[in-house]
Amino acid sequence: MTYEAFRDAIQSALCRYRDGLTWAQLRDQFDLPYERACPTWTRQLEEEIGLRREKGQGRALIWRLPS
Repeated sequence: MTYEAFRDAIQSALCRYRDGLTWAQLRDQFDLPYERACPTWTRQLEEEIGLRREKGQGRALIWRLPS
């Protein structure tokens, strides 16, 4: 999977789920091929699409896009 395909999949998913999703939910629901998100790509998403990761329950981070 290229970075562009990854970015588009994340952006599309988070546009549909405005309340956000955890990485595990993104990975499982959208069949992403990575156990963990790549830190470099995650930083790029923060810069390019405005990705925000906020503390959720326990250790989970909720991935969201700005409103």
